[in-house]
Amino acid sequence: MHCPNCMWKDIGKIGANQYYCWKCCIELVVKGSTLSVYQVEEDGSLVSLDDVFSEAERESCIEHEQSM
Repeated sequence: MHCPNCMWKDIGKIGANQYYCWKCCIELVVKGSTLSVYQVEEDGSLVSLDDVFSEAERESCIEHEQSM
């Protein structure tokens, strides 16, 4: 898996189907075959960034993990 924002591969697992990019500080959540991307706010709330990345971009992050 890699981050759709920075393409970094050092992604940490923080929960079931939940990952965190340490470089851009965004949370990635796998929902079936779709990846949802969230910005973590200072108060801990999550703001969806799914509208920033196309569905194909988000799916390619998951496909990259499955091919390894």
